[in-house]
Amino acid sequence: MIRTQVYLTEDLYARIQLEAKRGQKKAAAVVRELLRAGLERTQPNAGRALLEIAKLNLKGPKDLSSRIDDYLYT
Repeated sequence: MIRTQVYLTEDLYARIQLEAKRGQKKAAAVVRELLRAGLERTQPNAGRALLEIAKLNLKGPKDLSSRIDDYLYT
């Protein structure tokens, strides 16, 4: 693990301490869990990204499957 410093507001610090006591964990573990959960929620997975592209409803060339090499390499 890499050690780092973060400045917290008094309110955030108190909430982290409360959650640590409630879960019988160290405050550092609570911060790591919350960061991991927040980053996973905001980071789109590949499936979600493909669905977003499909929602754009873009049309490609009708002969794309038969001329894929021409479109890719020329």
